[in-house]
Amino acid sequence: MADSKLGPVESINQLIRENRVGDFSSPNLALGMRPVEFGPGTARWSWDSQTSAALNPFGTIQGGYLAMFADEMLSTAIGSVLEAGEWAVTAELKLSYLRALRPGPLSGEARVIRRTRALAFIEATIANERGEVAVTASSTWSIAKA
Repeated sequence: MADSKLGPVESINQLIRENRVGDFSSPNLALGMRPVEFGPGTARWSWDSQTSAALNPFGTIQGGYLAMFADEMLSTAIGSVLEAGEWAVTAELKLSYLRALRPGPLSGEARVIRRTRALAFIEATIANERGEVAVTASSTWSIAKA
């Protein structure tokens, strides 16, 4: 569980730095998205099954849900490199949808490319169960002191 002496942001970032995926909490876990591993500047996630609410009329996963999945990965990758008293927010997010995704097991990875005092640049990919990359994401995060 989170350290009660720390603020909420610091507690989350600490458990990410300590790779405590079982203690990670997010409303999106209710959708089946799960962290697999946190590392220095990296995050790996899985999304084994999607509800029908996440599908578009064509039966493929709606892009907004894929953006949410990517954002979970990006936020935990940046959380692993934030220092005590820092927090970060998405300043920019770009997704490229390379192929449609049918419901089923997905995997995702994110990594911090570069971190400065005030910004971080992060990339992520989402792949289907065959390992084919279906979504790429690049993101800029603004870093501030809490």
